[in-house]
Amino acid sequence: MNSDSDLQIAGDILEVPHLLQAPREHPVTVAEFVGLARSLAADRGRWEHLVRYDAASRWYHRLSTGPGYEVWLLSWVPGQGSGLHDHGLSSGVLTVLDGELTERTERGKRVLGAGAQRVFAPGYVHEVVNDALEPAVSLHVYFPGLTEMPMHDRSPLGSAAGTPMACAARGTHDELDTVSA
Repeated sequence: MNSDSDLQIAGDILEVPHLLQAPREHPVTVAEFVGLARSLAADRGRWEHLVRYDAASRWYHRLSTGPGYEVWLLSWVPGQGSGLHDHGLSSGVLTVLDGELTERTERGKRVLGAGAQRVFAPGYVHEVVNDALEPAVSLHVYFPGLTEMPMHDRSPLGSAAGTPMACAARGTHDELDTVSA
């Protein structure tokens, strides 16, 4: 028996194959989805050439999909916004790639600069707007993939605690898929 401890490990524990987990091909945890968003944000060559700006409506492009998730690239010219909405049963990660976006919720507003990330759960109600004078670009990871985006009207006090309204997602989009993440 060892005087320092009753537990002794024989051999290299890292050589025990059943204790090691193989790296996953696709994310499954919130932390892994955040990591996916950060990885894609850092890989400008993967998305920068795809960005388009549309003064009439927000532009979006499905960048990739995987089992149970999808990744969208969005551009925002000054003054464009999402309207007050939630993401149905989907959770998500919003990452600002370029420029600055303002997120408004019933708790107030938050200005998000390039590199900022927001993680949200199903039912989270917010509005995202480009209040800046320059265009912005953002990356959105939804898990499971986005199937609805219920719009909300504002309460009489102007808070984000409105009532859902039935409506289709707004904006122009380009659904050309690229290689899956």
